Amino acid sequence: MSTGRRPQTALQSALRRYLEARGAALLAARTSLGIGELDARALLFIAENPGTRPTRLKEYLGVTSPAVTTVIDRLVERGAVRRDVDTADRRVNRITITVDLDVEPWSALTRFDTALDTAIGAHPPERTEAFATFLDAITTTAHEPRT
Repeated sequence: MSTGRRPQTALQSALRRYLEARGAALLAARTSLGIGELDARALLFIAENPGTRPTRLKEYLGVTSPAVTTVIDRLVERGAVRRDVDTADRRVNRITITVDLDVEPWSALTRFDTALDTAIGAHPPERTEAFATFLDAITTTAHEPRT
């Protein structure tokens, strides 16, 4: 009896294992820190985009303005981020991380990615660049709207 699905390729299986491993690592980190998925995603985004505006964080997370305000409030209360008034436009807040993601307990959020970076660094740069280009191309193709 056919399920209508083709067998997974080795690449599909590898990508699923990667996603599952990273997801499990982030779940364990969130559990140990006592934060939710949205808070963790927000914190990692703010770390990569210091001084980000709440509007940009809202777009990244795909949530409403009140929801992003709530996320930021929770992270401020935990001492993980701070709000700074934009010197050019006092109506705007900038959000900056205040914890060090390289130090416990917060390093739990980046431990998997740090280990992955180390593993990637053990391979020739031309090989990893070729893979990155290939992965980006197939991701873009898969993400394109179907007509």
